[in-house]
Amino acid sequence: MTEFNAIFGLGLCSGGLDSILSALVLRDQGLNVHWVAFETPFFSAANAKKAARQTGISLRVENITDVYMEMLRSPSVRYGKNMNPCMDCHALMFRLAGEIMRKNGFHFLFSGEVLGQRPMSQNRTSLRYVEKQSGFDGYILRPLSAKCLPETLAEQNGWVNREKLLDISGRSRKPQMELARHYGITDFPAPAGGCLLTDKMFSQRLRDLLAHQADADAAIPERTLHLLKFGRHLRLDTRTKIIVGRTQKDNEMIQQNVDLKQDQVLKVKNYPGPLVVIPGKADDAIQELAARICAGYSKAPENMPVTVSVCCSDGDTSVTVLGLPPSESRQYLIG
Repeated sequence: MTEFNAIFGLGLCSGGLDSILSALVLRDQGLNVHWVAFETPFFSAANAKKAARQTGISLRVENITDVYMEMLRSPSVRYGKNMNPCMDCHALMFRLAGEIMRKNGFHFLFSGEVLGQRPMSQNRTSLRYVEKQSGFDGYILRPLSAKCLPETLAEQNGWVNREKLLDISGRSRKPQMELARHYGITDFPAPAGGCLLTDKMFSQRLRDLLAHQADADAAIPERTLHLLKFGRHLRLDTRTKIIVGRTQKDNEMIQQNVDLKQDQVLKVKNYPGPLVVIPGKADDAIQELAARICAGYSKAPENMPVTVSVCCSDGDTSVTVLGLPPSESRQYLIG
């Protein structure tokens, strides 16, 4: 058998308990395990970074927004309940991880996927689809369910001892919790969540963005995708939507993703209120409507003219308007 310490495995890491356990099971065999975590505006590598610090396993983080958006626009398999293309997402990640594997001399790929844990994306058919579509058929080891699945190249070549792998399947988390106690792992995120594409409201906003994109093939700026996370989103016409902050924190996060070379930013003068962003340019009529909505969500007195500042690359101006009550603004809400 090949010396274990000469064998290198590259794992996909979400930072969840299953990711952590899959790596520790392999490390127990003396293998050199490393992780890669992919991030986009829809999911981050924060939990993966935390897991790497906790376990001492090296982590590589890659931003894959551009290639991910290409897949997201037209996945081969249908979306999940919202805009989550789970099977094609996993296949893409394994393809990208496989390219890193070949370039950097790793022997195989692995993940924390558990057979039957998720009925749609982790059944036998789905796992097989992901492997075939990734382009790395035979290279993907799932240590927690390996004994329930066909042998991989890592097992056939003697790089990994199959007898020391596990046979976990189904939706129960008891085996993982017992394994976590064995390894002394006590700090890990909940198994569900983490991807905004599973969120109904976020998905509605993303669908609206894609539906109204003038050039369907053009790349969407990453900041535009980040803006989908914050505030209220209102569609004023086919070309224009606005983002209205709900809280001070919202205002701060929106401000961080504004580009004054392209966007217009509105704020009521002299009264507390939301930051409002018009991505791109808007004509005078739409700008006035946005200002009225901005004033309507502010603390300015009702039925009194208020001044709203408008900042953009053309210079700062202001407009005086009557606030539009939120009850009337709701007709423009996306989702």
